[in-house]
Amino acid sequence: MAERQMQIGEVAERTGLSLRTIRHYEEVGLVTPSARSKGGFRLYNEADVERLMVVRRMKPLDFSLEEMRELLAATDALHADDAPRGEELGRLRERVEAYRKVAEARCEALRAQLLAAEDFARTLRRQLDEADRHTA
Repeated sequence: MAERQMQIGEVAERTGLSLRTIRHYEEVGLVTPSARSKGGFRLYNEADVERLMVVRRMKPLDFSLEEMRELLAATDALHADDAPRGEELGRLRERVEAYRKVAEARCEALRAQLLAAEDFARTLRRQLDEADRHTA
């Protein structure tokens, strides 16, 4: 069965990324459409969509384009049909593990920021409630 191909508009809908962002990610080498239609339109498959979702998930964690490129290259190599063995496999796994640790640390920092922001919002709500009681 032939693999399903999607045009960029459908991919944008599925990923929540704009057409411009998807084109930019192509220009900087993060994703390459798996094919082109006879009319020259970009065509993407499920693997392309998943790759874009990886990039989308890295963005709020402040990974640079170069870091995104490096991580994608490492995961591509790990999953390749001719994936490396031995020491090279170990180095790739260490690189991906390092990114995982950074991602987890950044998630924890975001959780702390969210808690502080929620506390601030509660403080403002209390101040408004107190002001309402004084003016009632």
